[in-house]
Amino acid sequence: MRQYLDVLRKTMERGVDRDDRTGTGTRAIFGEVMRFRMSDGFPAVTTKRLAFRSVTAELLWFLAGSSDVNELHALGVRIWDGNAYAPYWLPKARFDGDAGRNYGQQWRDWIAPDGRHVDQLADVIRAIGERPESRRHVVTAWNPGELERTSLPACHALFQLFVADGRLSLLMYQRSCDLFLGVPFNIAQYALLLHLIAAFTGFVPDELTHVLADAHVYRDHFDQVREQLAREPYPPPRLALDPALRDLDAVVARYRDIVARARAGERPGPLLDAVARLEQYRFHPPIEARMAV
Repeated sequence: MRQYLDVLRKTMERGVDRDDRTGTGTRAIFGEVMRFRMSDGFPAVTTKRLAFRSVTAELLWFLAGSSDVNELHALGVRIWDGNAYAPYWLPKARFDGDAGRNYGQQWRDWIAPDGRHVDQLADVIRAIGERPESRRHVVTAWNPGELERTSLPACHALFQLFVADGRLSLLMYQRSCDLFLGVPFNIAQYALLLHLIAAFTGFVPDELTHVLADAHVYRDHFDQVREQLAREPYPPPRLALDPALRDLDAVVARYRDIVARARAGERPGPLLDAVARLEQYRFHPPIEARMAV
């Protein structure tokens, strides 16, 4: 994760101070690229603790095509509350806890101009098996026609998959990058997604390329970033993934089961760990910071 720390340091030392939508203000740079090989270990930040159960829960929520934050609440995750219950969004919400036509709904239920519903993710997974050499393995969450129908327009806007020599790689483009709070989460989530799609398609997970467009540190995170940069990272952990999850339908069924069991009173943590967990994960203590909305 030294690549991530290098971008963080570069932003603090060379970034430009700018106003922003939230009124908090940022220090930002533009156009950075990070590459993580899965053979080197799972790219989880170690200079603070990564909330990996939340990473897993949100990704499963996306894969299920859900927009209901009440499902995340059952799993002990409230990372969407700031947006789903924001005053600017509440008049547009379709139901209590609706986050809008967000990532999962765009991935699994893109509405075409003729009214067809397109399952981008399922289509791409099928195409990887049928035409691995294709340059069209793209899934986008940035839908200009529905930006007003989501509580937060997609930050990690699209991803593309690439197959060569039996190995699967993923490139993700992120238009807006909260370097302290969001980016470590995003790196881990797309690394987990890469492992899952590799399991679905029978390829070996190879490289995650993370393209950072507007990469920024919020002004009220400066002290936390300085504390993090003073820490020495530990070796990366390893990912343990349930081998029974061999296709997208199986993952979605597992997610629905986990939500139902959590609502019935079971602890969601062990249920999420059974899907994916980090092994040999050493980390420095958490560093608290407020999310800008």
